[in-house]
Amino acid sequence: MPHVTTLSDVEKAKEAKPSRPVRVAEAIKSLVVAEAMKPGDRLPSETDMMARFSMSKGTIREAMRILEAQGLIKTRTGPGGGAFVHEVSRDRAKALLGNYFYFKNLTIGDIYQMRRALEPVNAAFLAGKLPATVLRQLEEITTSYDKPAQSAEEERKQHLASLRFHALLAEQSHNPLLGFIIDFMVNLLADITVYRQLYTPVNPELRNRGSDYQKRLLAALKEGDAGAAKAIMTAHMETAWALMGNQEAIALSRFLPE
Repeated sequence: MPHVTTLSDVEKAKEAKPSRPVRVAEAIKSLVVAEAMKPGDRLPSETDMMARFSMSKGTIREAMRILEAQGLIKTRTGPGGGAFVHEVSRDRAKALLGNYFYFKNLTIGDIYQMRRALEPVNAAFLAGKLPATVLRQLEEITTSYDKPAQSAEEERKQHLASLRFHALLAEQSHNPLLGFIIDFMVNLLADITVYRQLYTPVNPELRNRGSDYQKRLLAALKEGDAGAAKAIMTAHMETAWALMGNQEAIALSRFLPE
């Protein structure tokens, strides 16, 4: 019996073979790597690209639009213009990756499962290795929520400040991938905290215990005690997981019928 081509077959074929602009965009990225190009370096002209890849002007332009949307190149018009290699910023990378998780309905448990695994490792490595300027920044952050919040808005600000403590540690990581993942998770948690209003009702225990853990962690980091830093961060993540989980449950109950 002859095979009948279906819509599913067509879709599979499309998935198996990327479009010409996508293939050219990938080839341009390979070119950048092969020629060890750096941010700010000029890419070959459109005419050169057409000859190099044997593609039409429209295909080359669409490939460049793809790369620019990804933040990998910047184009300038006028004298001295053209297409230039561009380094994707940390914030842009987090925003692009955040779009992927936008519809994943992540829970507090999902995020803290990862934080519990990764942040203690980072804390242990950073013990005794943080510059004085960073230690002062961390200390300043902890003092910003020394006093209990008097309103939901103040509680929101304290929540975000406490997460900034962890983001700053992530920025100091010796491992760029580890640091980025931790920073990304902290950013996700900050977004979830705000749009799900997990800062209400005001939770004194969450502030008190979190502040205590962070101050003890800061002391261990200053003293260079990797074992203590890891243990404190682990306990901090486990406690925060439970307390933030309760906040999440309260938030979800607001949408349940009475």
